Amino acid sequence: MATHTLDITNEHCPMTFVKTKLKLAQIADGDILEVLLTDGEPLNNVPRTATEQGYNVLSVTHVEGNIHKVTIRK
Repeated sequence: MATHTLDITNEHCPMTFVKTKLKLAQIADGDILEVLLTDGEPLNNVPRTATEQGYNVLSVTHVEGNIHKVTIRK
């Protein structure tokens, strides 16, 4: 099992989940993806959409300022 990181703090919806989904497609089942994103739409949409598509959202944590980390298991 490996942990991967994706920084989408400079992206805006709908590209935030598009990039997250592309990265999830590249990693192995069981691997962890840590997504760095900003509050607002990305923080609302990425965890919700990941869950709707069958991924396991393990945590959503505040990093600093308006940056958050969403941890997803594929």
